[in-house]
Amino acid sequence: MLEYVGRVDHQVKIRGYRIELGEIETRLLEHSAIRETVVLDVDGPLGKVLAAYLVSSAATQDPDALRDELKNHLKASLPDYMVPAHLVILEAMPLTPNGKLDRKALPAPDVSQAQQEYLAPQTEMEQQLATIWADVLKVERVGITDNFFELGGHSLLATQVVTRAQKLLQRNVPLRAMFEFNTVQALAEHLQSLGGAQVDEQKFDRLADLMAELEGL
Repeated sequence: MLEYVGRVDHQVKIRGYRIELGEIETRLLEHSAIRETVVLDVDGPLGKVLAAYLVSSAATQDPDALRDELKNHLKASLPDYMVPAHLVILEAMPLTPNGKLDRKALPAPDVSQAQQEYLAPQTEMEQQLATIWADVLKVERVGITDNFFELGGHSLLATQVVTRAQKLLQRNVPLRAMFEFNTVQALAEHLQSLGGAQVDEQKFDRLADLMAELEGL
């Protein structure tokens, strides 16, 4: 069992949610490919996010395939806000001379690991959505198959995307669509299927007011 250096509490608060890190670790250890794990809250460009550091017992498994498998494993039993944004696979956990986990020696998560092989936008709408996503998520670029939530997106940022997309596209962009169609490609196809539904100005104003309130919290 790993001992933790510098942790007073095993509970953290991210985006208003209280999260038991040990519960996430328990779920990860239930997977046959995981031998050791520690989950931490780390600083990201959009604030605190969860990062899971893992030592795999399946050394030959493709790291990207393992990350996808673990994400699906966690999503089956945990709410989205408890699924780590980063899964960092290590050969071994760094330890202090006393045999305790050396948190300071853990590498910073690589944001690019959450991105798929880059596929550039092909249509004007895909380009517009990708530009909005990249700006809101504070990443250099977003491919059309990158998952909004795996890049660090969450409900408040999804609301920002919807507000900006409705203003730019001048059409209704349902907030629920961000959760059901969470790649640029899927969202653009969905919006095209809705036709040219014009934006409801009252709904747009209410959404803008809500965003202003949320940003002031």
